[in-house]
Amino acid sequence: MTAKTYDVAIIGAGIVGGATAMTLARDFDLSLVVLEAEKEPAKHQTGNNSGVIHSGLYYKPGSLKAKNCVEGRTELLEFCERENIAHDICGKVVVATQTEQIPALDELERRGKANGLEGMKRLTPEGIREHEPHVKGVDGLFVPQTGIVDYIGVTRAYARIMQEHGGELRLNATVAGCHQDGDAMVLHTADGEIRAKNIINCAGLQSDRVARLCGVDPGLQIVPFRGEYYEIKPERHDLVKNLIYPVPDPRFPFLGVHYTRMIHGGVEAGPNAVLALKREGYTKWSICPKDMAQYLTYGGFWKMASKYWRMGFEEMYRSFSKSAFTRELQKIIPDITEADLAPGGAGVRAQALLPDGSLADDFRIVEKEKMIHVLNAPSPAATASPAIGRSITEMAATRFELKRKA
Repeated sequence: MTAKTYDVAIIGAGIVGGATAMTLARDFDLSLVVLEAEKEPAKHQTGNNSGVIHSGLYYKPGSLKAKNCVEGRTELLEFCERENIAHDICGKVVVATQTEQIPALDELERRGKANGLEGMKRLTPEGIREHEPHVKGVDGLFVPQTGIVDYIGVTRAYARIMQEHGGELRLNATVAGCHQDGDAMVLHTADGEIRAKNIINCAGLQSDRVARLCGVDPGLQIVPFRGEYYEIKPERHDLVKNLIYPVPDPRFPFLGVHYTRMIHGGVEAGPNAVLALKREGYTKWSICPKDMAQYLTYGGFWKMASKYWRMGFEEMYRSFSKSAFTRELQKIIPDITEADLAPGGAGVRAQALLPDGSLADDFRIVEKEKMIHVLNAPSPAATASPAIGRSITEMAATRFELKRKA
């Protein structure tokens, strides 16, 4: 008996794979299966981020990041309202702690306006304290569109709606190989062989490896960076009302340590950005020699290291020194102390690194015959997931010649 051949198989049930699967199943007449390596969706980048709904402030106008963030944010909020998913548009304050940072803050304001953000307000030191009484800064920017949300809840809703429209979700189905068999691709998984006419790779931290398994050169290498958080103890939650961010260093693709009120309670402080020793390395002692060997033998890694080594050592030092981490936090809230902080969680970012050592800053999607590979989906991918899912779906509709539902 010949095994079922699906029209589309999606690899990865994180928020990008989930949004794509939901849109395909809802809008097209097809058979669809989603393959997830873990025992439930959203176990990695989606389920271990800070839960922030981004506004579109940081992104270069005209970039895919900017376009998808602004469109996706509106759709995400509408989705959360329909599905009764916890969210709160509380706004955030971006703080310049030194006069040298004011030009960068000016640029953020310019980008925000170019990306359609309305109601932003520059803040004097007194204005900053009106929003966040414990924050010290020389200049600030209030961004009303930023908020917080339950991204795990969003991803589970995507999966549920996909299944309601006939799609299948297979868990514990790590993809370990792929070969062509007639007009179908055969994916070798821990859950058996899966036949599909077309493949969409949304594997996040493993996306470059999945591309290679499918015979595609991704043209980049995924390098994992761990972001570690502290939790502010409940008796000191009064230090933070909502969201407080520094002016980011424009030389580095991370936003810097910040304060985040969480949608289900509590306040986080962080993250740093430390090179992880394993792709799913959520602790300092998570080590995978295979993962390390892969990036240590990649020429682009050493080109990156030669550029960012000083910053890398500073981040590593803060990873092992609570006092150093606290000093970084005190730049924004001087009153916070080591005693106010308890160890929190961590997330791992799949950073796409190019052969020339540059860090891919925008979405990277490679289309091949019968395949679409999402190789870089950086922040604000979660916020933008409805728009990204729709964009990938439109690519698939054209490339795979899919039939829309009547």
